[in-house]
Amino acid sequence: MSSATLPELLPEIGEGKQDSGRGDHGYIVTVFDNDYNTYDEVMAILQMATGCTPEEAYIETWEIDHLGSSVVHNASREECNRVAAIISTIGIRVTVSES
Repeated sequence: MSSATLPELLPEIGEGKQDSGRGDHGYIVTVFDNDYNTYDEVMAILQMATGCTPEEAYIETWEIDHLGSSVVHNASREECNRVAAIISTIGIRVTVSES
């Protein structure tokens, strides 16, 4: 992922996250790091695809960049496939799997 300016204090992983469909619905959407997409691109597509807050999109993007991947959504298979299709439009690797 392209480097980005980060705030002085990073949030703890999971801090301030709101429920955006990460409950136990059977399937998860995982997004993986790459060297091409910027923080802004990833954050924007996560918000568009999942309806998450800017804060949650930032935390998930940070996880993707620093941990290599992040589970960004949990829902039915149909909903996860819809979310993954939207996210993949920016060329980032995304998978749907059983949780």
